Amino acid sequence: MVLLYVLVLIGIPFIYAAYLYPNLPAMIPTHFNIKGEADSFGGKDSIYLGPIIMGVASLFTYFLLANIKNFDPKRTQQIDDGLFQKFGFFTVLFLSLLCIVILYATTHQGIPIEKLLFPMMGLAFAAVGIYMPKIKQNYFAGFKLPWTLDNEDNWNATHKIAGKAWFYGGILQFLAGMAFNSVTSFVIFFIDMIVMVLVPTIYSYRMFKNGNKVV
Repeated sequence: MVLLYVLVLIGIPFIYAAYLYPNLPAMIPTHFNIKGEADSFGGKDSIYLGPIIMGVASLFTYFLLANIKNFDPKRTQQIDDGLFQKFGFFTVLFLSLLCIVILYATTHQGIPIEKLLFPMMGLAFAAVGIYMPKIKQNYFAGFKLPWTLDNEDNWNATHKIAGKAWFYGGILQFLAGMAFNSVTSFVIFFIDMIVMVLVPTIYSYRMFKNGNKVV
């Protein structure tokens, strides 16, 4: 049943693209720069390029996460099938919404696409932050560092820290995207992403050097 919902979500951008297609001009934007301005154009048939790319990425990600035990047999008992299936479904939902936003911006020139994308990505990272502490040791999702994969306590503690970093980092990205222009939002997004990755990584390494005792 979940797979059916996944296929419906993947199909919605195609339906939206088909709805837009008859009224499209001969040339449409296919890429936007950091300022949210269209800087590349293609024929109207390229309206389907985004849904195809997002659809393939969505299916691959969902099947990988939903069948993660088949690819990660060493930790079979620890992996929560339901959690990873939900995570895969959430990823498909996000990519489908992202595709719709891009299609909308493509056909409504003048719409500040960055005002949609940055807040949307911020909320997605915040949602991942909520799930992060629940992810059990595995080789495919999470902070797969030498120290986290070697020690379960290190993995669990690192992902608790990562959950907080990603949740608050995502909220910051959401607020920045709503409040600032595209260039400022991008700078904040980039710096915030570095912090979101470095904080758990450094914490994990310090814990490793401390004999995998919580620091």
